[in-house]
Amino acid sequence: MSIIEPNPLLSAPSGALRVPKYPAISTGSKDCILFSLIIPTYNERDNITNVIQVLTKLLDSSIYGDYELIVVDDDSPDGTWEVAASLMTSYPQLRVMRRVGERGLSQAVIRGWQVAKGRILGVIDGDLQHPPHVMLQLLRAVEEGADLAVGSRHVDGGGVSSWSVVRRFLSRGAQVLGLIILPGVLGRVSDPMSGYFMVQRNSVAEITLHPVGYKILLEIIGRGNIQEIAEVGYVFNERVEGESKVTWKQYIDYLRHLIRLRLTTGHLERMNKRLNFPIGRFLRFGVVGFSGLGVDLTVFYILRQIFELGLTRSTILSAETAIINNFLWNDIWTFHDISSRQTGKGARLKRFLKFNVICLAGVILQALIVNLLYNVLKVNEYLAKLIAIAVVVLWNFWVNLKLSWRVTDVKK
Repeated sequence: MSIIEPNPLLSAPSGALRVPKYPAISTGSKDCILFSLIIPTYNERDNITNVIQVLTKLLDSSIYGDYELIVVDDDSPDGTWEVAASLMTSYPQLRVMRRVGERGLSQAVIRGWQVAKGRILGVIDGDLQHPPHVMLQLLRAVEEGADLAVGSRHVDGGGVSSWSVVRRFLSRGAQVLGLIILPGVLGRVSDPMSGYFMVQRNSVAEITLHPVGYKILLEIIGRGNIQEIAEVGYVFNERVEGESKVTWKQYIDYLRHLIRLRLTTGHLERMNKRLNFPIGRFLRFGVVGFSGLGVDLTVFYILRQIFELGLTRSTILSAETAIINNFLWNDIWTFHDISSRQTGKGARLKRFLKFNVICLAGVILQALIVNLLYNVLKVNEYLAKLIAIAVVVLWNFWVNLKLSWRVTDVKK
């Protein structure tokens, strides 16, 4: 008697978040299927069985044998991935991925798409807050030619079941803020905060994505090759099992994502390519530098007026405090994509020491430029100071980019 072993878990991809142009095909599997639906999960043990049952029944009645469900679990402490894996023998269209060491809903969705076999890629919540029956309408819209079909709470047939006034206000406020910062993206759909949508594989293939937080739809519209968009109304249901994962961090991530897209798409991105200069990163570096000026002046005032330290010591300590401030913000924001690949206290310490030395060299360079312009070329002293600051900002940014936060991924 032969024993049928359950299918093994999918290996989680690593590296760039880029969907391949052609589906990932396993030996002996069907060359390609119509639809791959990603179900990102974290602590959804109480929901996952029902979700798989409902989705399977719905899709079997419409596109039997031409779809797959991929659960991508972020190593849930409640063992969601184990429950999902135990269902694979009963549901042959089900595949499960357990991600260890990498978190985030948006990244989970893309990792699932990277191993998917479908020509159409979709995502749905793992808690049935997205009504499954709407999925067939979204799928039909993409089959009929839409590059992207979005489930919307703000068109006919859409709404929310029992949100509080505060939550409604925050949701609409976030949308208005997005329209101000990124009108070319958020203005294309009525519900840019939606996490329920489907997209043609070829509309996102071979594009490196950089999502932040939960709102992956922003990334798809902002960076994807999206021409025609369809919207289908749905009512957002309240969670029955488990706990909501919406926190203030998600709103902060949303704002970060808007700013990143603003700086790395559209006119700025085209200028980046023409000039071969990372303008978006440079602007972030400038914002951090401006914050450092405030830190420098504040600490200098405290040391002089409250602690009554001498001028030289106050100047040195306040400047070093500003350098520390600037390093930390640059490490977690300006150069986050690089520093996230150079983990560990030792790597961060090396970056900090390099940053310190480069900033010190910048101070010396500024003094030399001011003296050259003022004493030799007879330039007004304040104008000389402004020119020197501009030169040193460029110096600090470029040298730090090439030395402190350079990419050092080398396979040994």
